Amino acid sequence: MRLDHLSYAAGPEGLGACAQRLGSALGAGFRDGGLHPRFGTRNFLLPLANGVYLEVVAALDHPAADKAPFGQAVKARSEAGGGWLAWVVAVDDLTPIEARLGRPGVPGHRRRPDGVDLTWRQIGVLDLLDDPALPFFVQWQSDPGLHPSTRHDGDHSVPGITRVEICGDRAKVGEWLGEPVERADFQIDWVDDGDPGLSAVHFSTNNGVVRID
Repeated sequence: MRLDHLSYAAGPEGLGACAQRLGSALGAGFRDGGLHPRFGTRNFLLPLANGVYLEVVAALDHPAADKAPFGQAVKARSEAGGGWLAWVVAVDDLTPIEARLGRPGVPGHRRRPDGVDLTWRQIGVLDLLDDPALPFFVQWQSDPGLHPSTRHDGDHSVPGITRVEICGDRAKVGEWLGEPVERADFQIDWVDDGDPGLSAVHFSTNNGVVRID
């Protein structure tokens, strides 16, 4: 079990402008990630250090965004002004979590602009809708070399996560995970004020530590 990625919902400025704003703050450029046809969403991606990535995501004007839980979560967060949506944990086998939650995972795929299709299974977005402090889980099915954290030749500056701030019930999150998340170079600060969920992330950059809330 390990941190896979962080998800940030674009606000009124729109997906492209949001990715440009965050990229400027972090001193790195996002790339177009493509479409999630099943979820009615689209994203831009930024590889981070330690096999993690950051996505900026927006809902499309498509019925899938109203039907799929992930599309619903993105749309609701964007309509509330945008901001941090979720932290996502990768597992090698989703089966024990499916058994614990008593329901099957949902297949997902993203079609990149170059035509490559990435596939995975995920579970827990329904619970995220009820408690935004909870992460959801993914099991990747694509070739590991296609993972979105993979850097391209032009990725000269790669930010890293140093700290995340989460407003929520620490014991509940620990029980939900069932085991500790592998955290290489960052810590979790549990905060009491604010709305439940991922409230801020600290990144190491070429210009020092940058906090994005």
